[in-house]
Amino acid sequence: MARRTKEGADATRQALLDAAEDVFHKKGVGRASLAEIAQAAGATRGAIYWHFKDKVDLFNAMMDRVALPLEAAYRDAELAGNPLDRVQNAVQRLLQTAVQDTHARRVFEIALYRVEYVEELSGVRERHQAALQRFHSKLTRDLALAGQQQCLSLPLPAADAALGLQALFEGLLQAWILGGTPFDLEQVGAGAVGAYLRGLGYRLQGGMR
Repeated sequence: MARRTKEGADATRQALLDAAEDVFHKKGVGRASLAEIAQAAGATRGAIYWHFKDKVDLFNAMMDRVALPLEAAYRDAELAGNPLDRVQNAVQRLLQTAVQDTHARRVFEIALYRVEYVEELSGVRERHQAALQRFHSKLTRDLALAGQQQCLSLPLPAADAALGLQALFEGLLQAWILGGTPFDLEQVGAGAVGAYLRGLGYRLQGGMR
């Protein structure tokens, strides 16, 4: 009986998270209400408060199932021993996940373009800022290490180079998600990032074209 109760609670929690993803995507996080999410999940508002403290807690739990794009990108890339490979692998993972995983792409879109950073969602903003800072720190570290390994004198500080790279693929991701001119995100992204890294003076081996 206890196992059935736990399974039922887990099923309700997953249904609420699925409903939150759908409602957040349609209405934006700020305009979505917990009542709407409960209705979409076929649950009560009380069920939401049983599983989640508030909307921010629900949002973060939804994000944890996929992870923010910048948090996910370096997860497997850390396994690469070469710092420039880590940079390339992180960017490739981000682009591939956006293209190949429909569920993840929708959550990415919510995280990047459906969050209104009003006071109610200050916790969400803080998490996004922290993710950006961690990702930028890792890019800076690996670009600097790669420059040292290749005896390269970068034309700008590694932190600035990392910021430029971050802006490049975030812009590509935004253009691809929002539509407009269709393009192959993985192919164009690989070419653009490869060109950017070579423009800084790096010698690339495989990965980005």
